[in-house]
Amino acid sequence: MMPLKKHLLISSILLLLFSILAYFVLQYPVNKIDTSVSQFVQQFRTPALDQVMILISAFGNLSIALASLLITAVLLMANKLKREAIFVSCIAFTGVITFVLKRVFDRPRPTADLVTLIDHYQNNSFPSGHTLSYTVFFGFLIFLMKQLTSLPQYWRTGITALAYFMCVAGPISRIYLGAHWLTDIIGGLLIGLLFLQQLIWYYKRP
Repeated sequence: MMPLKKHLLISSILLLLFSILAYFVLQYPVNKIDTSVSQFVQQFRTPALDQVMILISAFGNLSIALASLLITAVLLMANKLKREAIFVSCIAFTGVITFVLKRVFDRPRPTADLVTLIDHYQNNSFPSGHTLSYTVFFGFLIFLMKQLTSLPQYWRTGITALAYFMCVAGPISRIYLGAHWLTDIIGGLLIGLLFLQQLIWYYKRP
């Protein structure tokens, strides 16, 4: 288990980095870095890729995300992994964090005059809730697959590969679809890593 001092240090660094990023976003809600990255990613657009990215992004939608958590928790319970199921259920709190932070920072979504809007969203932009939830949910699955050696190897390998793919492809899909700026993605990643670290640290506690 990670020593408490190291745990607190890493948590503090993640929180500090998020605070610096948040200050930048508040000062420059529209900036050259974000628009340049969005335009670069969207230059690879094709109708087929649009549908792939919409599908990847759908796993972060509230109803599908909650269903994924529920199914995962039930499967863990069915395998007599009650403690793991409880920790997976705790990931639902990322929705509350996203709700609060989006209203605190109140950053508008990318607009059609700056990027191509492949899909449309109503709530605020910073941080990316999809990235936050993907980081925590799939990140914790990667961690669990290393811990649960009683599960069949092919299951552990397959779930780990899928989780790594979603951790990368999910955030990219949000920029591709015109739903978020790069700084939204980084903000969601930092808060996601902070939440994930707490989850793993408490899981490893005796």
